[in-house]
Amino acid sequence: MKLSASLTQNIKQAYEIFPVGKSFDLITRDLYLGQSRAWFLGINGMCRTEVLQEIFSDLQNPTYTKDDSIRDLSLYMASKIGYAQTELTDDWDVIISSVLSGPSVLFVDGFTSAILLDTRTYPARSISEPETERVTQGARDGFVETMLFNTNLIRRRIRNPRLTFSVKHIGTDSRTDVAVTYIDGYVDNALLEKLNTSLDQLSVTSLTMGAKSLEELLVRKRWYHPLPSIQQTQRPDVACSYLMEGNILLLVDNSPSALILPSTIFQFTQNPEDYYKSPMVGSYSRLLRFCCIFISLLLLPVFLLIGSCFPAVADTLSLFPLEQLDSFRLLLYTLFAELALDLFQYSAAHSPSSYSGALSIVGGLILSDAAIDLHWVSLEVMFYAAATLLASLALSSVAFSEGLRCYRIFLLLMTGFLGIFGFVAGCCLVILSVLTTPSFAGKSFFWPLYPFNREALATLFLRRPTYRAQPSHVWKRERKKQNAGNNKDTSSI
Repeated sequence: MKLSASLTQNIKQAYEIFPVGKSFDLITRDLYLGQSRAWFLGINGMCRTEVLQEIFSDLQNPTYTKDDSIRDLSLYMASKIGYAQTELTDDWDVIISSVLSGPSVLFVDGFTSAILLDTRTYPARSISEPETERVTQGARDGFVETMLFNTNLIRRRIRNPRLTFSVKHIGTDSRTDVAVTYIDGYVDNALLEKLNTSLDQLSVTSLTMGAKSLEELLVRKRWYHPLPSIQQTQRPDVACSYLMEGNILLLVDNSPSALILPSTIFQFTQNPEDYYKSPMVGSYSRLLRFCCIFISLLLLPVFLLIGSCFPAVADTLSLFPLEQLDSFRLLLYTLFAELALDLFQYSAAHSPSSYSGALSIVGGLILSDAAIDLHWVSLEVMFYAAATLLASLALSSVAFSEGLRCYRIFLLLMTGFLGIFGFVAGCCLVILSVLTTPSFAGKSFFWPLYPFNREALATLFLRRPTYRAQPSHVWKRERKKQNAGNNKDTSSI
């Protein structure tokens, strides 16, 4: 729908579209620019009042605007409005989207176009280190809920002129801004085209939960796939490292996370802490973290299997030095310990920081001791459950750790009710579930294991020095530049 040349008609149309007069945050202003009538519409709190005041003061200054009437709106905007972020539009859809996003609009009588003034400002928290991706050394900044701040954090680290932020609007109601971020020349163009097509074809009213909602819309998964398919990060340095490797980032407005495409299962085992240590220490930490995956998944199920199906082996290994437990009681003890520790973990994570420390101490000492005395759980079961919890907390990705928890509880139930056959069958089903976990655009979820890439796989398992961990195409490009320079020198001689 196009604008009318009549200001009265445009104001009437604006009243029909927006709840002007009903919603207190919609502000309007009748203006005269010389002899020309004008009307302003914006959202209070989302536009900088001091900037607008300066713009209107200049436009209404008779010594600044000598013409009594406006004859050419584009020429008037170019010569009289000194603010940088202005543009003309004649489309009501653009005006609606702009006003609801923060920019304000100025209608002028006699013209079928309106002036958009992008003086927007958003409430934003200060930049701080993400709670779930802390490091002992390195940068302390993290993404926030304002997308513009997040793009600036990336620009500050990558000053490549080919770094591109392509904005799309997702959701018929929310019109959420989503920035497709990539470096032209590094990115896989086929993957980029597939992503743009998928975003354009999304049929959704709003991204209620920001980046998480977008993740579930891009990769449709079954209930038996608990592992995440797309990696998220709140650290700009991690996001930039993936950009330099040719990956694509999705920055969602109102969400402090960046989605990384494509993602593989090995990315969820990476931690930026490894790169702030020496290569040897970083390699040790990384290998230990890989071991924690199997400890978190299999320690409690194997303990339950040996204790219920092989009591002689359990007695030889002194798994139950205090008392012998029957299979059903051991299963109840194991499930109680698993669920109780998960409950304390969730309680500590969602409690205020002033209470979380005290809650952990109370849960770890007093309540666990009381549960042992009341014979709700045994000391041995609590020990193995606590070791499993420590291994889970050592994993850098919370979503990956929670997916392993679902697999672990499934293995406990299969082992407790069906014994060794249940354990074997459960392991086979878990492997099948992991192998069939979908990924975006059909990319391999197990790269570089499949398709096999020895160099990339070695880099995943071992923390290599920086000069050896650079993307291969970067070194190739530098060699091409050097060879071209040498050829020029030779030709000049």
